[in-house]
Amino acid sequence: MTNIAIPANFNGARPIIDPNNAAMLLIDHQSGLFQTINDMPMPTLRAHAAALAKMATLAKLPVITTASVPQGPNGPMLPEIHANAPHAKYVARKGEINAWDNPDFVAAVKATGKKQLIIAGTITSVCMAFPSIAAVQDGYQVFAVVDASGTYSKMAQEITLARIMQAGVVPMDTAAVASELQRTWNRADAAEWVDIYTKIFPEYKLLIESYGKAQEVLQKHEILDSARS
Repeated sequence: MTNIAIPANFNGARPIIDPNNAAMLLIDHQSGLFQTINDMPMPTLRAHAAALAKMATLAKLPVITTASVPQGPNGPMLPEIHANAPHAKYVARKGEINAWDNPDFVAAVKATGKKQLIIAGTITSVCMAFPSIAAVQDGYQVFAVVDASGTYSKMAQEITLARIMQAGVVPMDTAAVASELQRTWNRADAAEWVDIYTKIFPEYKLLIESYGKAQEVLQKHEILDSARS
């Protein structure tokens, strides 16, 4: 018989993000650590991390950030994270590798009053996985954003994915997080969500440009090149 990993702490409810009950934790997205990433292109990871911060702002989610010895070789946090989420609360750690081992960090999470946590962290197998597993044990519903984390090998990513699922964490990708937070295109800020998707997968911008041109042709009654004499 195959054992199927069951999302923890949902008690039979659908394991989906509730924007009204979620906080976002962005952990150790630092320039030094980014130099160790080999499971995805570094610019892609950087864009995904920045996109998470932006969508948290649009969805009005609390954001907590932290860094691992940022004055040392792990390097400073990516500046676009706080630029995209100026309301984010930064928590300084005293050397703890697992952010959940820092009482101030856990206190900041509890202070949000949210029971769902969207977590991304570099490195995936440590900075994302350790607090994700710990938060599940403390009763939180946890969504781990795998393609906004990053680690030193594809094998490490796959092993970590298996480990967090065994613990009851729900793995997700950045675009899926955006869609669950956005929920509908029938909203006043839809254009800003479009911009987020173009940061997650730049190819989407080509679709937008093609659609925009098609609408322009219709509105201006433009003569097609194929119809010119």
